[in-house]
Amino acid sequence: MDWIELVGLSGSVLSSVTFMPQVYQTWKTKSVEDLNLFMILMAFISTIIWLVYGIGKGILPVTICNGVICFLSLLLIYFKFRFTKK
Repeated sequence: MDWIELVGLSGSVLSSVTFMPQVYQTWKTKSVEDLNLFMILMAFISTIIWLVYGIGKGILPVTICNGVICFLSLLLIYFKFRFTKK
């Protein structure tokens, strides 16, 4: 594995973990009032597009990163609907 591949994988890991604190905090507190559904939907749609691109081009770091962010975005969308007080 060359250095540029390591840079790509490192960036992928760092990008993937950006949503984890928000997912954990939302799950722990069951509080979703401050979550912006539009932002989460935009993140979800953009990761779907990047995921298709990464798979189509065979770019592993792009595929891994966006697969993880896609999953985490889905969790936040689920939490937004599940924990919203009616």
